[in-house]
Amino acid sequence: MKMELSRVFSIGLCGLAAGLFFCAAGPSSASAQSKIQLQAQKIVVETRLKAMAWNSTCQSDIVSLCKGVKSGNGRVYNCLVRNKAKLTEGCIKTLPKAKPLVAQLRQIEAKLRPAKIIHDAEYTIIEAQNRKAWAADDKAIDKKLAEIRKKNGDKPPNIVYILLDDVGFGEIGMDELSVIRGYKTPHMTALAKEGLSLNRMYTEPSCTPTRVAMMTGRYPTRTGLTEAKATLAGDGLSAEEVTIAEVLRDAGYYTSHVGKWHMGDIEQAYASNQGFMHAEFPIHQQGQLAIMGRDMESADIIRGVDPNRQKQTFTLDKLFTPDPAHMVTGVELRDGKLYEVEMKAGEAWTQKKYREMNERYQRNALSQLRKLAKQDKPFFLNYWPLFPLSFVQEHRSQYNTLNGGTMADVLVEVDEWIGEIVKEVDKLGIAENTIIMVMGDNGPFLQYEGPTGQTDRIYRGGKTDHLEGGVRVNAWVRWKGVIEPGSSAEDIIHVSDLFTTFARLGQALDGVPRDRVIDGVDQTGVLLLGETHGRRDYVHIYEGPTLKSVVKNKYKMHLAAPGDNPIAAPIFDLYRDPRERRPVDGIKYGPWAGGQFAGMIKRHLALKQKYKDRPPTHGKPYEGIENLRPESKKIVEIFLLGLPQK
Repeated sequence: MKMELSRVFSIGLCGLAAGLFFCAAGPSSASAQSKIQLQAQKIVVETRLKAMAWNSTCQSDIVSLCKGVKSGNGRVYNCLVRNKAKLTEGCIKTLPKAKPLVAQLRQIEAKLRPAKIIHDAEYTIIEAQNRKAWAADDKAIDKKLAEIRKKNGDKPPNIVYILLDDVGFGEIGMDELSVIRGYKTPHMTALAKEGLSLNRMYTEPSCTPTRVAMMTGRYPTRTGLTEAKATLAGDGLSAEEVTIAEVLRDAGYYTSHVGKWHMGDIEQAYASNQGFMHAEFPIHQQGQLAIMGRDMESADIIRGVDPNRQKQTFTLDKLFTPDPAHMVTGVELRDGKLYEVEMKAGEAWTQKKYREMNERYQRNALSQLRKLAKQDKPFFLNYWPLFPLSFVQEHRSQYNTLNGGTMADVLVEVDEWIGEIVKEVDKLGIAENTIIMVMGDNGPFLQYEGPTGQTDRIYRGGKTDHLEGGVRVNAWVRWKGVIEPGSSAEDIIHVSDLFTTFARLGQALDGVPRDRVIDGVDQTGVLLLGETHGRRDYVHIYEGPTLKSVVKNKYKMHLAAPGDNPIAAPIFDLYRDPRERRPVDGIKYGPWAGGQFAGMIKRHLALKQKYKDRPPTHGKPYEGIENLRPESKKIVEIFLLGLPQK
């Protein structure tokens, strides 16, 4: 016991000292001498590949078919094999010669790869205290997964992941709460009864950050993409980030994305260039699609977007007020190229067009599900509806609610859509090897709580807030015959954990990068073994690039404002004060918890000194879209004029 405690103590110290980085990274999988030998072998193999000229022979194919694929011979080779039917004759002849060398290169890279994923220092501390228990859990998990794979022809599970926009904890499922919210979502309530409810699911405070965390397994601040943007921005998710779609694709999954994306308007950031083999998505988000239109101004949701409603006597910059119809709307990947769909030159954007887009995505998600179920490969279907975010009252009587708000009514409709997805999985006979997960992406959009019918009913705060109401959401996981129906877990889960958990479930952990911090921890134990088998008791909560609060177990500290005395930082017991309203109680926890929280923050920030946050990634908007409309070309032209000129 003394030895174990001393080890924990030393790990805590190394979080504040130079030894932090060795402690966080863990031991290497190869000695220094063998590393040198392996690196030499790697150079030899890469030289042989270059001498074979397979890269140059296939260069035109790489440019046309593999644009956006991360650098590395292995990834490029995988891309060419996937597109073999479209390759030039010279490249087809070269691929068989390259195959054994690429395989050899992968083996060398696997040996060079550090054995451990680099997690935040806080994880290292709890891992040291729970190593034996987690090792036992891992044995049980591996045994259970092996049994499931054997039952399903050695095929890893399919994953259907549905992410709903701007619905906080208690707004979906949990139909007993209809007495205070005025509507029911029976299909999501049924999903909860058929699976596992993750009752302490944390996300990021807004759309883009949550999506970045889920896709990369990293706090968004590490990736350089921390803000949700609605208009032309010229930035997005870097090609150097590795997404769960890429990890699963490279492990043999077919990857498909349908619906909202919202991770940038530059080419490398598109879903089609971030690991998805099928992709259909809007380039922007509902700020453009559900808020900026003329219908929305008529409904008094927004003002100033229609220049014809006000005199423009002194207007010199006629493009300062964006027209949502001039921006690119929805795009689809077809034969390796990206096209804008269902939008003609000069056409206006309306609530009707927005609804048609949502209904198209629902139809196509079901169509993808049917198509993917027929394949031999496991699949990852990433379906992110734009609904329920809607601000114009459509008066669709079949979805009228006691609440009557625009989002309340659309939530009932979206609930039916989720029921259709679940029903289709059952009908296709793939339920026993298909994980279905449904969750919200952040709290309610309180700025519009009047027309939408939303409010922070349970936890205080909403979208953009670091308060619990901004980052606590419902999440359910169904895996028929594997997860116990009607079960629940109060283990802390962060949305970034899905990256690592899905990788393990898909036998793809080798694809998780070891050269950067991965914040997502493997939570397979919660899914397969149940409550108390989680591997996280902490969350760092950012608003944009700024760390605002830290959660540890049931306690939460809000960071003091710059210039304020850190002693004044409020600390809350989230079970006794879930709405974070009584900072005066902090004095009862501060004498012991204040210093502990300070240590957490110092360790977290110290690790960033070695593994620095990526700066924002910029580029020209809309590149790679084959059929840009004249109005879209015009706004890009004006946007570029505003940038520093060479």
